[in-house]
Order: sequence, then C-alpha cells, then structure tokens
Amino acid sequence: MSKPSLARGTRDFGPEQMAKRTFIFDTIRRSFQRYGFLPLETPAFENLSVLMGKYGEEGDQLLFKILNSGDYAGKLTDADWQAGSKPLTTKISEKGLRYDLTVPFARYVVMNRGTLAMPFKRYQIQPVWRADRPQKGRYREFYQCDADVVGTDSLLCEAEIVGLLHDILPALGINDFTVKINNRKILTGIADIIGAHGMEGPLCVAIDKLDKIGKDKVVEELLERGFASDSIDKLEPIFSLSADEDPFTELKSWLSESEVALKGIQELEEVWAMVKILGLENAKIEFDVTLARGLSYYTGAIFEVKAHHVQIGSISGGGRYDNLTGTFGVPGISGVGISLGVDRIYDVMEELNLFPDSQTTSTKVMISNFDEEAFTYGLSILPKFRKAGINSEIYPDSVKLKKQLDYADRKRIPFVILIGSDEIQSGLLTLKNMKTGEQQKLKAEDIITLLNR
Repeated sequence: MSKPSLARGTRDFGPEQMAKRTFIFDTIRRSFQRYGFLPLETPAFENLSVLMGKYGEEGDQLLFKILNSGDYAGKLTDADWQAGSKPLTTKISEKGLRYDLTVPFARYVVMNRGTLAMPFKRYQIQPVWRADRPQKGRYREFYQCDADVVGTDSLLCEAEIVGLLHDILPALGINDFTVKINNRKILTGIADIIGAHGMEGPLCVAIDKLDKIGKDKVVEELLERGFASDSIDKLEPIFSLSADEDPFTELKSWLSESEVALKGIQELEEVWAMVKILGLENAKIEFDVTLARGLSYYTGAIFEVKAHHVQIGSISGGGRYDNLTGTFGVPGISGVGISLGVDRIYDVMEELNLFPDSQTTSTKVMISNFDEEAFTYGLSILPKFRKAGINSEIYPDSVKLKKQLDYADRKRIPFVILIGSDEIQSGLLTLKNMKTGEQQKLKAEDIITLLNR
C-alpha cells in the first residue's frame, strides 16, 4: 500500500492556517461589498473553447485539461495519435480548469449582458489552477480575489480602486505600502517619442527592471533588444523623473509631442484629483513610469501594490482594459479591475506578525466532562453559549482532567468550564482561564457576559 501524498504544487491548510486565511478573505469581502461590488462565482471548469487562445501560447500549455468522460480514446485513429499533442487534445478533452477569474467573468458578462445593470461591479474570490512548474511562492492551485467594474470609461473607477486598497490593507494591519500607478498610453507615447513605435513591449520589459538591475544594465539590455543608441539617449528623462507630489509637469514637457502620452497623463491627473476629493489626503500612491504589466491587455491605468519591509513581490495588481469581452464577439465593453494575491498577503502578515491572536482560536470555551451526571448537565447549558454567539464545545469522553486540559491547550481554547457535583448543586460554574490559570465561580449567564466583552 502506497503512502498518501499531495499532488505537486498544491497544499493542505490546517485549522490554524484556515483561521488566518478566513480572516483575510472576510476582511477583503467586507471592503468589496462596502464599495458596491456584488458577489459572483463561476464554475471550476470551463469549455476549452472559452479558455483557449486567451492567455497566449504559453498560457494554453499551462491550462489543466479534463479528459472527456467514458471511452475518450475509442474513436481515435493511429493518425490522431501521431498528429501531436495539440490536435489530439481537442479530440480527447472539451473542458479545462479555469486559469484565472477574468476570462470566466468576461464570458459571464457576454452571456448575461441583457440582464446586468451597467456599469456592473463584481467581486470574485475563488481558486484557479495552472499547470506551472511548482517552486517557492508559485503553486498549481491558488486563490484569486478580484474586483472589477465593466461598462464605463469613468476614471472614478480607478480612483475608487485606490480607495479600496487603502480600505483593505490597513484593515489587515498592512499600513506601510505603496500603490504604484502608470498608464499604458504613457508607455506607448514614450516608444513613439524615442522613435521606437510599436516596440513598447520590449522597451517596458527592460525598463521594468530599473530598480532591480540599475540604469547601465537596462541600457545594455535595450541595445541587445535592437534599440538604436540615439533612441536610448532620448530615454534619459526616464531615469531621472521624480516621484514627488507633482510627478507630471516634467513628464508633460518631455512627452509634449505625443498626443497619446498627454492623454494618459491627463487621465492620471484626474485620478489623483479624485483620490484627494474622496478624502485620501495622504494617499500612499506613487506614479511609476517604469511600471509595465499586462501590456497585452491593459489600455489605460496600470496598478501594482508593494508592501514595505518584506522581501515579497507585489501583493496586488490590476488595470484598465478597453475590450474585455471582444474575444467573445461583443467588443467595446471597457472595464477596470484589481486582483489581490492572498498567498503573498498571508506571507506579509506572517512575516510582520500582523494576525490578531483571536484569529487562531476556533473554540472560545470548553465544558469539561467528569462523569455522566456532569456530562448531562454540561449538555444542558452548552446551547446557551452557542445561542449567545460564543464558539463552544464539550469534551466527549469522561477521562482524567489533565487529558481534557491538554486538549484545550493544544487547541488554544482560552477558557474551560469545570463542572463537578458542587457546581451542579450550587449553579455556580468554575471558569478556568487557560492562559493565567485563574479560576472563578460564576453563573452561566455571568460567564456568557464575561466572554462576550
């Protein structure tokens, strides 16, 4: 008999981890709802026709495909087997596990656009799957927490995302963070200004590494990528742009001849102004001209959130896209969204010791079990605690008190109610504080009042 094992790239989450993860999910969910986002869930698997071709060739390879039910290979010929994996896949698999939450969301919007109140604000907290090579910090199954607004071009959406992040992260105890923002139109304008029209992809891949490898190495990489020396010389302002309270004046001067870049700058200035009106006077936002993510789909604002004092990458990212539903034959539905990385947020909170102690406790009080009479009495008062909203349980077996207290200790149950013949006769129960060892005799109603403080 083989030993049980986990599939590579997956994890179990024990009770203590789940208490912490639930705290993160609940905090994020409350903030999403406070900002008017509605909950949505989509199936764990989709038709491959929905998923394929949406993530590029590499993404298609990372999709987990599901074999067709029954004799999936019954009608295959020798030619089918010899044709290679790509044509074979379409004949033996019609479905796959979802790769992200965005494509299923786009599919949902297209299928239900006639009944949705536009603009449509939705949030989604569900697992996704990728057949990636497992490594530290990268898993084959992980959760995404997405919030998107579709059906409007209003820059209020971008400003509200900034507000949303300032709502969620401090509620989790993460107060030292920066929301970095750029605009895809500015990146397009930079490529045009330096005479590298249409090359913003390789340009951005290089300049995105500026804070990691420095200016000289970025210049070296640009030369390797085929950029002319005079084009690189025109990039000089990018290395000296300030990130102060007014980062746009210098940028407008440099990119004054690019209409698309000026449009991008104007959009960001409007976002900055609305953030201020929304009351975020000391907003932790920073313009970062080197920020370049999602270039294949973002068309406007680009977001990335970094937590400080930890060696962990971005904990959130997102942006504006102008054609979310175009691949499903309904073009022109603009949207903007943000995705929070739960696993990275968890790691940040663990490293900085930010989880509240209460989140590691599932049971608040345990009733002891000395004998049959005490067990019956304990059963009769147990519902009172639960009706009062107190997580409570009774030890199921009549065993030595030490074993019962050890159990409470291992579960980190902070209080134990000891019930013996004296307690049954007097109605005064002995409440033991497991942390201090202190004991006091109280009525059940008084214990409830004390525990609910």
